[in-house]
Amino acid sequence: MRKVRWAAAAAGAVLLIAGCGSGGDPAQDRGNDAPSAGGSAPAKAASDGSPDIAAVRTEIAAAATAAGFTERTPDKIPPALTSCTIRWQSDGAKVTDSRKSYDSTVATLTGGGWKESGRNEERTSVTAAFDKSGWHLIAIHHPQGRVDGTDLDSFIANDTGPACEKLFQEDLAEKTKPQS
Repeated sequence: MRKVRWAAAAAGAVLLIAGCGSGGDPAQDRGNDAPSAGGSAPAKAASDGSPDIAAVRTEIAAAATAAGFTERTPDKIPPALTSCTIRWQSDGAKVTDSRKSYDSTVATLTGGGWKESGRNEERTSVTAAFDKSGWHLIAIHHPQGRVDGTDLDSFIANDTGPACEKLFQEDLAEKTKPQS
């Protein structure tokens, strides 16, 4: 199950690093965290003791904005995954020192109970993984990672509950099946 979680998070990270934006209207891309009308699985209920998608999104946004980041419209989440995935991306043009803001955001999140489960540092880029109460978070800092020459700082959280695991597996299978 951990491989699937990493594969789903890695797939999201690859899309972000590759710069595959939605290309659509930014106003329409907002609210990607709401369940789609297509009937995707509901986010984890707060009654099981784990935070719901709104609480996790609020926690990430609060930590990032307190660290000096301004949110930009995130890349579009596949409709079937909107109740299971959060993508918070900074507007690299509006931050003075993105590495300092990244480190501060991560420090706030770890202070709030997120436990680091992996880290990869290559030159000045950092990708770190964290877990908390049924959620898995990938935090990415990549200097000059965007086409426009600004730094890429993203925080991607995935609900790891069984309903969302199933949706991630289905989405991955759909993306990896041979094209006819």
